[in-house]
Amino acid sequence: MSRLERFRTNKNKFFKEHENSPLTPEQKERFVKLEYFPEDEALRFEVTLDTEGTTQEPVTMGTTTGEPKEFIPAGWAHMEIDGEPIKLMVFKEPGRGRLFLPFRDGTAGDETYAVGRYLDPQSKPDGTVIIDFNMAYSPYCAYNDNFACPIPPFQNVTKTPIRAGEKSYPDKV
Repeated sequence: MSRLERFRTNKNKFFKEHENSPLTPEQKERFVKLEYFPEDEALRFEVTLDTEGTTQEPVTMGTTTGEPKEFIPAGWAHMEIDGEPIKLMVFKEPGRGRLFLPFRDGTAGDETYAVGRYLDPQSKPDGTVIIDFNMAYSPYCAYNDNFACPIPPFQNVTKTPIRAGEKSYPDKV
């Protein structure tokens, strides 16, 4: 079993069984599994973040419940998907330093959650960052409205479809 298959299997188990699952008890009863695009190695990138023009000043993102949430710009990730140049801002979570990449692509509202999806890029010791769209996931608000989820900023919206990672969840409450 690949790392990605293991991740997806564990996530399904968490959603079905764990007390901290974003699913309601009723949803858990109906839950079978999350749906994903097939793994695509072409949608895994190792990039050096472009920090030109970025500051360490926090920026505020809106959320699905209207509560603002702050993030610190880490730099731009440049890549090419299906021949289209893509430029997305990677952020850091204040206090934790974890990298966060909210995005909305051409699959949003059709094949994937309408508001957008998230990635948690991984920093490497050499300073590069791994952005693996196969690991893209829907925020908890994609399953029910009891969560405040950051909305991807306009800089991270692309019309290019990124067919990797998690698909829409049909049983949202």
